[in-house]
Amino acid sequence: MKLRDKTAIITGGAQGLGASIAEVFSQEGASVVIADVQVELGHSIEKAVKTMGGDALFVSTDVTDEQSWENLINTSREAYGRIDILVNNAGISGHSETDHNSTAGWNRLMATNITGTYFGCKYVIPELLKNGGGAIVNISSIMGLVGGEEGHPAYGASKGAVRSLTKTLAVRYGDRGIRINSIHPGFLAPMKGVGALADTNIRKRNIDITPLQRFGDYIEVAKAVLFLASDDASFITGVELPVDGGFTGI
Repeated sequence: MKLRDKTAIITGGAQGLGASIAEVFSQEGASVVIADVQVELGHSIEKAVKTMGGDALFVSTDVTDEQSWENLINTSREAYGRIDILVNNAGISGHSETDHNSTAGWNRLMATNITGTYFGCKYVIPELLKNGGGAIVNISSIMGLVGGEEGHPAYGASKGAVRSLTKTLAVRYGDRGIRINSIHPGFLAPMKGVGALADTNIRKRNIDITPLQRFGDYIEVAKAVLFLASDDASFITGVELPVDGGFTGI
C-alpha cells in the first residue's frame, strides 16, 4: 500500500473529486480526514470509506476561516497523532456566479480557491515539519494554465494563483522534506448535470476540444493525486500536472 500509516487531510472531500481522492487514499492505507462544509455529504463519505474497510473522519470545515482550520488541525492530530498529507481540493466554479462582473463574486471565488489553499498550507506545513516532511497536492485547473471565455474571471485568476503559490512554497520548503505540487484537471464528467455542463452544446464543445475525445473521470484525477502524494513521486516538487486528456498539450 502506497500510503500505509499515513494521515491525509482532504478538503472539499464530501463529493466529486474530493470523495474519490478519499476513497483512493483509503484503499492505499491512509487514514483520511474529510474536511467540508457539507455536513450530511461529509458523514456519508466517512461512512462509505469505513464500509470499505478504511479509516475516515469527517470534520466540518470552512476553508476560508482560520479558526475552522485550527479546529481541523487539532481534531486530526487528536484522532491520528500526526498529519502527513494535505490535498487542497475545496473550490468553487466560475459558473457559480451568474454576474461575471460581480465584485462580491470575485471575493467569494478568491476566498475559497486561493485563500483557502493558502490557509491549508499555512496550518498544515508546521505539522509536516514535525514529521520531517510530507506532501501537499493543490488542486488547480486547466484554467490556471490557459485562458477561458466562460464563467467569472476570478476562477482562472484564482487557479493561476494556486499554481504560483505551489511553486513558491515548493522552493521554500523543499530542503525541509516537504513536496508541494499542483494538479490541473481538465473537463470531468459533470456531477448530476449541474452548472455549465448541463448544457448539451457546451458538453459537446468540451469533448470536441479534448484530444482524447471524452470527459475525464474523477478516479483518473484521484490516481494522479495519489501518485504525487506518495513516495512514488519522491523526487518531484513544484510541478503542475495536467490531467486533461491532452487539452493543454495542443
